[in-house]
Amino acid sequence: MAGRLKCYSLHLGILPLTVLVLVFFCFVCLSLRSQEWGHPGAVNRKAYPQPRVLTPTRTDVLVLTPWLAPIIWEGTFDIDTLNEQFRLRNTTIGLTVFAVKKYVVFLKLFLETAEQHFMVGHKVIYYVFTDRPADVPQVPLGAGRRLVVLTVRNYTRWQDVSMHRMEVISHFSEQRFRHEVDYLVCADVDMKFRDHVGVEILSALFGTLHPGFYRSRRESFTYERRPQSQAYIPWDQGDFYYMGAFFGGSVVEVHHLTKACHQAMVEDQANGIEAVWHDESHLNKYLLYHKPTKVLSPEYMWDQQLLGWPSIMKKLRYVAVPKNHQAIRN
Repeated sequence: MAGRLKCYSLHLGILPLTVLVLVFFCFVCLSLRSQEWGHPGAVNRKAYPQPRVLTPTRTDVLVLTPWLAPIIWEGTFDIDTLNEQFRLRNTTIGLTVFAVKKYVVFLKLFLETAEQHFMVGHKVIYYVFTDRPADVPQVPLGAGRRLVVLTVRNYTRWQDVSMHRMEVISHFSEQRFRHEVDYLVCADVDMKFRDHVGVEILSALFGTLHPGFYRSRRESFTYERRPQSQAYIPWDQGDFYYMGAFFGGSVVEVHHLTKACHQAMVEDQANGIEAVWHDESHLNKYLLYHKPTKVLSPEYMWDQQLLGWPSIMKKLRYVAVPKNHQAIRN
């Protein structure tokens, strides 16, 4: 009986110690898992200047649309704070680019400069659509970044290459991209990244202000003005003129946009009409009635050779590469 009591007492003494060990073990496991999952407790929080309600960072430009979408200029965002937020979500960004026919010559510079400036520190998948997969250059990629080559057909006219981009992006958004990335950025290949282009651009749906029209009134915009076209926009309508060379958003929203534009172009073709600026005309029609949740300033789409460098542009981020359009397109 005494032996049994002694054994019982020993068990009672071991029990709290066992519970303590289990609690400590669970705490360690959860801490490690929170770091793996990107739990807020695992983040090194940096100090940054307090936002001042009565001291706007930019007073020389419009920074908010009438539908409350931010317009992204240098000085309107803190990139460290944004990087932290998107890393917590373990975000992966897809960048689509079409290098068809002679345009494949621009791909090396495009990829090299993207590695220097595009979404640095985040996971990126480059989706290169081309009819010349053997000519895709080998460019060293950083950790968490990879390149996927997808073969597409070419067309005799450059306009058809441009317009079929909407069809291709729509198809792959539904069949592949939605399983692999969180956001899509759709860019032209005959450009280069000149400065930082990061997660500040990401939103459900974004468009980029055309550098030739950001100062203009809507009457000057080169919208499609013929009512017979699905891209038609009346003279008394329009917010901004968006560039077809840089747009994006969540995979779902990009799918909606590209599918709608493709269907509108198919309908135009059946009616024997082609919008004045092809897929860009249809993009502008879509963004007029499906307002973007972010608008990128012309910092994100510029041609220094044509437009110089006005003081309002604190940075030139994504810029045109000098070229002979006629020679490349033909």
